[in-house]
Amino acid sequence: MKSNLMHLVPPVSRDRIISKFPKWYTPEACLQFKEHFQGQVRTACQQSIGTVGLKISKVVVVGDLYVGKTSLINRWDTAGQEKFKCIASAYYRGAEVIITVFDLADIQTLDHTKQWLEDALRENEPDSIFIFLVGTKKDLVSDAVCERTELDAIRLANEMQAEYWSVSAKTGENVKEFFSRVAALAFEQSMIKEMEKTAGHMAQIGAGNLIKLEKNMMETPKGNSQVSLSCC
Repeated sequence: MKSNLMHLVPPVSRDRIISKFPKWYTPEACLQFKEHFQGQVRTACQQSIGTVGLKISKVVVVGDLYVGKTSLINRWDTAGQEKFKCIASAYYRGAEVIITVFDLADIQTLDHTKQWLEDALRENEPDSIFIFLVGTKKDLVSDAVCERTELDAIRLANEMQAEYWSVSAKTGENVKEFFSRVAALAFEQSMIKEMEKTAGHMAQIGAGNLIKLEKNMMETPKGNSQVSLSCC
């Protein structure tokens, strides 16, 4: 049984191994400042080395058209084919991470992110979701413009109770770090919930410290995307 499952799980490259908690982008808009996984999660991962299993977290990516959602996800170099469907409330429902994306070169797209978040939160419990505000196309703006826009973005991120990041899908700046942060937070939360349910029994988590990303992207006229994180 174990060997059969191994053939179903693509190998995870070494550059996706997360050995300690990925750092935040800026302390002014950070969800938490921890630098290591929670103690019980670390112990569970160490005890589960060699087992097979997946942790999948639903991640919803929203934002205006042309802000760079697809480029951001593709830069993470995920496997699988893109699927485009009409959106429904089920698209948002059950999300564990919501990523709201805007274009650093277009301030209007930042103003729209709050409405995107409100739409996504209608189908979810805010207290159980990690929220990220991501500025894309960092390579297209000067350092001075980026700094000014980031001040507004950080203020908005605090209102949204979101963690802020600036990235460039073109150059790859901060992309791996961002997705590692998302994966670590989602994985740890999923593990904590499972350990609470199992009440002391071993949680089935696979190798625990190997993170990979599976893409199941949905597109609508507004340009929503969905991506699933899985940790094995």
